[in-house]
Amino acid sequence: MMWSPILPENAPFTPEQRAWLNGFFAGLLSYDGAGDAPAAIQGAPAGESAIGADPPADGDDGEAPWHDQTMAMAERMTLAEGRPLRRRMMAAMAQQDCGQCGYTCEDYSNALYLRAESRLNLCVPGGKETSRALKALYAEMVDPSASASALGGAAKVAAPAAQPGRSREAPVMATFLGARLLNKGGSEKETRHVEFDLDGLGLDYKPGDSFGVVPSNDPELVAALVARLGVDPASEAGDGNGHSRRLDIALSQDVALAPAPDALFELLATLATDADEQAKLLAMAQGEDPDGDLEVLDVLAALEKFPVLTPTPRALLAALDPLQPRLYSISSSPTATPGKLHLTVDIVRWRSGERERKGVASTFLAERIAPGERLPVYVQASHGFALPADPAAPIIMVGPGTGVAPFRSFLHERRAVGATGRSWLFFGHQRRACDFFYEDEFTELAAAGTLTRLTTAFSRDQAQKVYVQDRMIENGGELFRWLQDGAYFYVCGDAKRMAADVERALHQVLATHGAMDADGAKAYVADLIKSNRYLKDVY
Repeated sequence: MMWSPILPENAPFTPEQRAWLNGFFAGLLSYDGAGDAPAAIQGAPAGESAIGADPPADGDDGEAPWHDQTMAMAERMTLAEGRPLRRRMMAAMAQQDCGQCGYTCEDYSNALYLRAESRLNLCVPGGKETSRALKALYAEMVDPSASASALGGAAKVAAPAAQPGRSREAPVMATFLGARLLNKGGSEKETRHVEFDLDGLGLDYKPGDSFGVVPSNDPELVAALVARLGVDPASEAGDGNGHSRRLDIALSQDVALAPAPDALFELLATLATDADEQAKLLAMAQGEDPDGDLEVLDVLAALEKFPVLTPTPRALLAALDPLQPRLYSISSSPTATPGKLHLTVDIVRWRSGERERKGVASTFLAERIAPGERLPVYVQASHGFALPADPAAPIIMVGPGTGVAPFRSFLHERRAVGATGRSWLFFGHQRRACDFFYEDEFTELAAAGTLTRLTTAFSRDQAQKVYVQDRMIENGGELFRWLQDGAYFYVCGDAKRMAADVERALHQVLATHGAMDADGAKAYVADLIKSNRYLKDVY
C-alpha cells in the first residue's frame, strides 16, 4: 500500500531527519496494537519456544552469562559484546523470564531477530531502557524485510494455538470477588488481598505461577487527556488499519498512559516550530533529560509540558505504547481453595506536582472494579519457580512485603497435601503492628507444623533499620545447615535491590559458616542455581 509523507517539505528538519521520521510514523500508523506477528507465533505457550524451531545457526555457544535479573543493563551488554545480534538483543531484556511479553527473554530476542515479532516494547520490566536498546540493535539489521532463511535461521514453525486463559493473547473472563486491606492503622502502605472466582473457567494453576490481569486506565486521567486534546470523547479515532474506535475507549483500554514513551516526544518534535523546543524533544526521545523531569512525565504531563503542541487523536494513539497486562504472583493454593485464586497487591499511588498518580492495575483492583464484575485474566506458568517434587525436601523462603505472596501459596499447598518437609519463612516489612500480612495464618501454619520457622524483620521498629538479609546473616549457621541438608532457597520481590542484597547475604553466610572464600561461595551458589535449588521470582 502506498503512503504519503507525513511531514511537509518545509518541516524544520534535515532531509535525513525528515526521511527517518516519515518512515517511523508511517510504520506506527500502519500498525495495530495487537502486533503483526502471526497468531500462531503470538500464542506460543509459556516456556515453549515462540519460534518453534532451533535458534539461528550462527555459531553461538548458547551461554548467557548476562541472564541475571540483578545485573544493570550496562553490565549485561558488556558481557554480550562480540556475540551475535540476537544474543545482544537478549542481553537487553530484563532477564526475568516473567512471561509478561508472551515469551521467555531468549525467545523474544530470537523472534525479533527472525522477524516473527516486530514489537520492541513488550518487555515491561525493562521499560524504556530495554525498548531503546532494542531499537538500536534492531537498526543493525541491514534489511528489515529479509526472511529468516536468508539470515541462516531455521524456518518458522507454527506453535499450537493459544489455549484460553493461558497467555496474554487469549485471556478469559473471571469474576472479581473483592479486595480487602491487609495493613492496619498507622501503615504508610496500602496492600490488599484480592480474590477471584475461577469456577467454570477450566483454568487451573500451580503454586509459583503468576496471574495476568488486563486492566483499564483511570477514567479521570482519560477525561483529562481528552480535555487537553480539545476534542469530543466520543470522536472516532482510527488505528491506521481501517478500524475505528471511540477516543475515550481507546485511551481507556488500548494504550498505556504512563510513562510518556519516546515516540510521543518524537511526534511532538514534528509539530514544533521552535528550533530549541524541537531539539529538546528529540533529545528527550533519546532518553536525555534536559529539564530533570523526564522520569515523572506521563502522557498527560508531557502534553502539558508543551502546551502549544497538540497532536491529533489518531497520531497520539499511534505514538503510544499498548496497554500491557500486569502479572502478579499467585498467593493461594489450588488444593486448599479450589476454584478460587488470591493475589497480594501493593496499591500504587503517589503525588507529582498537584496531581495524584495511580498504578494502573493496582488501583483498578482497589477502586475501579466492583465485586461480581468480570475482567480479562490469564494464568502465566512459572519457569521453574515451584515447590520441590519431593514433599519431604526442606524449603527456605525470603519474601518481604508482597514478596510473601507465592510463599503463602507454598505453605497452604504443603499443608493441604500433607508435605513433611521443613519450611522456613523470612518475612519483612516496615512495622510489625500494622504491616504483618497474614500473621494469624502464619501462626496457625506454625501450630500445624507446616511452618517450621518464621523469622521477621520490621525495618522501622528500631532506630537502625533491619531487613530480611540482616536476619539471614544473624541466623547464618542454621541457614547453612538447612542448605547442606538439601533445602531449596527461594527469593521473591524487588530484583534490583532486595534480591541482590539477599544474594550478598547468602555469600556472607557461606563464607562465615561454610569456610568458603569468594570463589568458593560463588561456585556454591552457582551449583544451587544449576540444580534448581536457588529460585527467584523477582520484578
